Amino acid sequence: MPGYFWAIMVFDDQVAQRIAVLLLQAGALRINTERPFRWSGGWLSPVYCDNRRTLSFPEVRTYIKEQLAAAIRSRFPSCEVVAAVATAGIAHGVLVADLLQVPFCYVRPSPKEHGLQQRIEGVLLPGSQVVVVEDLLSTGNSSARVVEVLQAAGAQVIGLAAIFSYEFNQARQALAQRNCPIVVLSSFSFLLTAARASGGISEQQHQALLNWQQDPQQWSDQRSRQGAME
Repeated sequence: MPGYFWAIMVFDDQVAQRIAVLLLQAGALRINTERPFRWSGGWLSPVYCDNRRTLSFPEVRTYIKEQLAAAIRSRFPSCEVVAAVATAGIAHGVLVADLLQVPFCYVRPSPKEHGLQQRIEGVLLPGSQVVVVEDLLSTGNSSARVVEVLQAAGAQVIGLAAIFSYEFNQARQALAQRNCPIVVLSSFSFLLTAARASGGISEQQHQALLNWQQDPQQWSDQRSRQGAME
């Protein structure tokens, strides 16, 4: 399918819009352009996404589970195993695997330091067709490492399904290099639409968010310099 590997595909526009609204309502997506959040990688960001919060809301987690399963059935119908990215993707991955009635495993950031010292937890047979479930797709680096680990174990990684994507080119390229197509339930563009529709952001904040999304590193560096001067 030409060009498929080079895009972050939204599963369904109506679903994407509803997911963005639900994430905002659950507090899983937060926006603050004046006091940006610091990501684990060091970047300052006006947006923070923590999809673990959705697990506390039965209706939200059920809708996410059902739509992730529907996306996998539609885009990756030959899926035999669901693999999650530890740790935030584990709960969502288990829910989806249970709904699809397929085996589940997850990949640790590094091998366990005791016991069997495994990187992959669960049973993964060589040759299995695997879909990776992510809660959030940002730079794509952690997802790409998980794909590499699964491929090194003999799995055929046929795709990645995520709840939300920031739509960074870096993520698209990282997964494209590993021939791993991406489907997401919602993304940054739908977040902006939902936030504006609810009156949650001003025009100035909307522009600041666009500037950040286009070059998050530069935006972060500028805010860091401003903070140092204040």
